[in-house]
Order: sequence, then structure tokens, then C-alpha cells
Amino acid sequence: MISINLSTSCGKPTTPEDVVPEDNSGGYKIVSRFQVNGYAQDVVKKDDLAYIAQGEGGLMIVNIADPTNPQSIASVSEGVRGYSSNIAIKDSVVYIAAGSFGVTVVNVADSEKPEVTASNLSMKPAKSLHVMGDYLFTAISEQGVKIASISYATQPDPRSGISTSGYAHGIANTADSNYLLVACGEMGLSIFNISFFDDGFGNYPLIGWCDTPGYAESVTVMNDKSIAFLACGTAGLQIIDFSDSTNVHIVGSYDGSGYAKELIYNNNRIYMTTETAGFQAIDVSDFTNPTLIGSIDTEFALGLEMDDNYIYVADEDEGLIIISKPD
Repeated sequence: MISINLSTSCGKPTTPEDVVPEDNSGGYKIVSRFQVNGYAQDVVKKDDLAYIAQGEGGLMIVNIADPTNPQSIASVSEGVRGYSSNIAIKDSVVYIAAGSFGVTVVNVADSEKPEVTASNLSMKPAKSLHVMGDYLFTAISEQGVKIASISYATQPDPRSGISTSGYAHGIANTADSNYLLVACGEMGLSIFNISFFDDGFGNYPLIGWCDTPGYAESVTVMNDKSIAFLACGTAGLQIIDFSDSTNVHIVGSYDGSGYAKELIYNNNRIYMTTETAGFQAIDVSDFTNPTLIGSIDTEFALGLEMDDNYIYVADEDEGLIIISKPD
């Protein structure tokens, strides 16, 4: 049975005039904070809604049409087993990674009445999720990566897997869908050829690898260049050139404060969460010399999402934090 909690509460948003940016903010500014029911781990945005994985609290849906005044829509915890730590979305279906309890699937077509359609799926221990077209890739730690078809979105159909060195965490694909990049913890970055995909049943060879300092947690890729960005824990941001698969190498890095956890690339900037050091914005127009251009202190920043005007941070202690970009 699904437990749904509807609320008209808007939490405790912080209005813009209540927040004075620090000198190192770079013009980034908190416009609201919204306390969720559980411990916010990750966030994805679709249209005017934010979907938040909140640990033992399962899934929470928040209306962010007005970023200064988020509104709770619904939450669902029954049927969402384990500790919800990472989230992905395809159309009106949300996928939640829950460690040893695998993957949970929630139909959110009716945002006020989310419905769990599958739980405890066999992709486990599920660390993070990545959607590429009609396929869901699940990083399953020492087990590597598991592929499932989501052509029928509410009922993933597991296919083949990819063995990785180290512990698979973050996943990304190149724009042409020919290569899959996996952040593999202490083993750095691994690159696999998935060009012969065969509906997820193919054999995907390792074609490149790069050792990195720290612990590779997440990865993102530039669409127009063979450059990958890795969040590497205590080693911060690492920038990798993979244009030559026989010579995948680090070309730049930024090792600031905190523990680099999750990142997004957009328009020559990396946006990154760093746990106790909060949110950081880094200029990467020069790969060899990335530069911190702004930061916001938060208690324990984990998940990250963005759109044209705002950045959304899932903070384990503070809930959903919405940050405006500089003009």
C-alpha cells in the first residue's frame, strides 16, 4: 500500500532579502530553503516540479514554479524500500537507487498521487542511475554497471551488465551514445565502447582508463569535445582528456575545500556539491587552469540539478536549497 502525504505547507523558504551573499559567492544567491520530510540526497527537475530522493523518507515532490516559495505536492515512502540516495527520471516515471534494495520505480504522471510500480529490482547495490534513451544504467558498486530497457518505463527489463574495476558510482555517455564513462571510486575513470548496443545485450569492451587522485564519485561529459569532468572526493575536480583512448589523461584539476560529490557542466562552468563545503561554481574555460568563481556554504550538499536561471541543491540537513545564478 502506498502512503501519500499531501501538504499545503511551503516549508520555511528563505526570501532573497533574508540572505546576504558572502564575499566569495560570485553573485550566486540562495533564494529559498525547503525542509523535506527526510534527508535530501538527490534532486531532479522536470517542468515546475522537483523530485527529491530523501533517504528513508523515500520520494518527495515539490512544486518550484515560484523558486522563492516551494510548495509540497506529495511524498511516498511505503513501497520505496531501503535508503533512497539517487534519482533519475524519464517522461513521467522516476527511478530511485536504494543501495542493497536495488531500484524503485514510481509513476508520477499524477504528481499528487505517485504510484510505486516496481521495487527492490535486481540491480543492486544500486549507487546511481543514468538514463540514455530507452535504457537505464545502474551503477552497482563492485558489480559494475547493469543495463535495463525502459521502453515500458514503469517496468524496467534487466539486460546485460558491464564489469568495472573498482566501485562503479557515476555514469555518463557521450553525445553520440558510442561511449559510456564510469566513475569507479579509487580506480578513477573507465571508458567503454557501447556503439554496438544490441538492445542492451551487447558486449561492451573497456577502451580507455585513467587513474585519478581521490575517489571518483560522479562524471559528466562535454558534448562537443572529448573532455570529462570527475568529482573525486577529497581530490576535488579532475578534468580528463579522452580524445585518444590509448592516452586518457588528466589535463587540469581544482582541489578546493570539501568532498567533491556531484557535478554538472554547462557553458564553460562546472557546478559541484562538496558536502560540508556546500556548493561551488568553477570556471573551466581553460581546462588547464580551472578557477573558483563562486561558492555558497550549506550544511551537507549532495545532489545537484539546474536550469537556465537556478541551481537546485539537495542538502542532507537543510533539504532543498534553490540558488539563483548571477545576472
